[in-house]
Amino acid sequence: MTAAPEVLAELQGLRVRVPHLTGAMVASTDGLVIAHVVSGMEPDGVAALTAAALGVGARLTTAVGHGGFRELLVSGEHGYVATYAAGTACVLTLLASSDANVGRLNLEARRAGSRIAALVDGALERQRQA
Repeated sequence: MTAAPEVLAELQGLRVRVPHLTGAMVASTDGLVIAHVVSGMEPDGVAALTAAALGVGARLTTAVGHGGFRELLVSGEHGYVATYAAGTACVLTLLASSDANVGRLNLEARRAGSRIAALVDGALERQRQA
């Protein structure tokens, strides 16, 4: 995808702006890695799990009448996994330590998600036109 370098730059910017962020990934809604800055784990596996979580989250919000999926926050013993819709074609997943400020994480992720959505959607539109 031609947007991958710009998406990677956005992820690297997030790592600078969000204290205690330990990893970031953008994946397609079907679980394929678009760009990532993660270490110590298999990005393909995390992308597949993110797609599964997206599917469950989308079904849950629909089932309870809360509309389309927007975000999911999982709190674990050692930190957070946060997944955000980024347009219709991809999701942004952030990994943060337990010391992270979740409000700051959400604020920056929502902003980045909008920019990433524009990058990915634009690249997909250019591919369709080619």
